[in-house]
Amino acid sequence: MKKLILLTAVAGFFAFSNVNAQTKDVGMTGTKLGIGADFAFPMGDYGDFADFGYGGSLGVQFPVASRLNITGSAGYLSFKSKEVAGVTVNSAAIPVKAGARFFVAENFYIGGELGAAFPTEDGGKTAFAYAPGVGIEFPVADNGAIELGARYEGWSSKNSLDQSFAKSFLGLRLAYNFGL
Repeated sequence: MKKLILLTAVAGFFAFSNVNAQTKDVGMTGTKLGIGADFAFPMGDYGDFADFGYGGSLGVQFPVASRLNITGSAGYLSFKSKEVAGVTVNSAAIPVKAGARFFVAENFYIGGELGAAFPTEDGGKTAFAYAPGVGIEFPVADNGAIELGARYEGWSSKNSLDQSFAKSFLGLRLAYNFGL
């Protein structure tokens, strides 16, 4: 009877350890790569011309300290234009950014990235990109997590008349992150 209780206790310990490993935050365990879908909701003056944006992105994270990751991302965003004076001009860009992500709680992070947004249309000018944001990761396996993030993103540039302008939007990202 004592052997059965001891065997049950040992089996329970290993079962609990395995469950704990599966629910541990992947952001704290090493380098990871994320593949995601991005959605953008234009704001401010840009919201007068653009209706909705969507695209995809790749992200990578490297832990550098306890709860702190260095990040890098690249993607593609396409914006549908509103009809203004009978004209619609859709636009798209390839944003490339680097930054940092700090986990304030086990799965919750705040962060920011800086970089550039490269327009895909002819004659477009590269814009300075900045994106502060927050998010949460839901561990779903030993090596993977589903991420839901929100950010305010702005792209500052000059137009062909050398006038400054900015595009800003609220961005949402749904991604799957897996450890490398």
